Amino acid sequence: MTRSDRSDEEVKDTVQQYWDGRADSFDDDSQHGIHSDEQHEAWLSVLRERTGEPPQRVLDLGCGTGVVSLLLAELGHDVTGVDFSEEMLERARAKAERTELSVDFRRGDAEALEQPDDAYDLVTGRHLIWTLPTPPKAIEEWRRVVRPGGKIVLIEGHWDFDDPFDGYEEIHDDLPLYDGRPPEELADFLAEQGLESVAYEPLMDAVYWGEEPDYEQYVAVGEVPE
Repeated sequence: MTRSDRSDEEVKDTVQQYWDGRADSFDDDSQHGIHSDEQHEAWLSVLRERTGEPPQRVLDLGCGTGVVSLLLAELGHDVTGVDFSEEMLERARAKAERTELSVDFRRGDAEALEQPDDAYDLVTGRHLIWTLPTPPKAIEEWRRVVRPGGKIVLIEGHWDFDDPFDGYEEIHDDLPLYDGRPPEELADFLAEQGLESVAYEPLMDAVYWGEEPDYEQYVAVGEVPE
């Protein structure tokens, strides 16, 4: 993979345009939205096990239409959802109003957060890190805003498809973790960025995704050093 001469800002602008265009249909996909009570309960269980007793202060990055943010709020956590796409955030806010759950949705850059140091107990992100032009910078930021002893919880995958996603043809070489990574490789990467006690577990049951996943899906958790 060879990076182009595009700046990170140009890459991020393309990423934003792509997800703005996906906002209307994002929740229609069973791998993104929640489409059954069984799927809803399965994701609550995944998050409950890894977030601890509520209320935790949670920063949900790349929150999109608020699927994970709202599940976290349902568990009783104090949730801030951040996304680069205002179109996604508009739908997240509308969903929060309908459910009467309280989430603070804000536009922001996962690699350059406005939040202060040690402001959260944990950071969450689902299928986010592959969209970032500078993943080490992102982890540095996430560590900064999480208190010592807090956690970073990432739901990720490894697809390695033959062709790039529509909309990513020109920039996929500018994204170091494009195509995702096998869980052991992402765990090594998180440890290299200073996280401790990094562990991962598969999320391959069809209940999570509405169908049998056709690529590796998992959750990885690392701790911010004390």
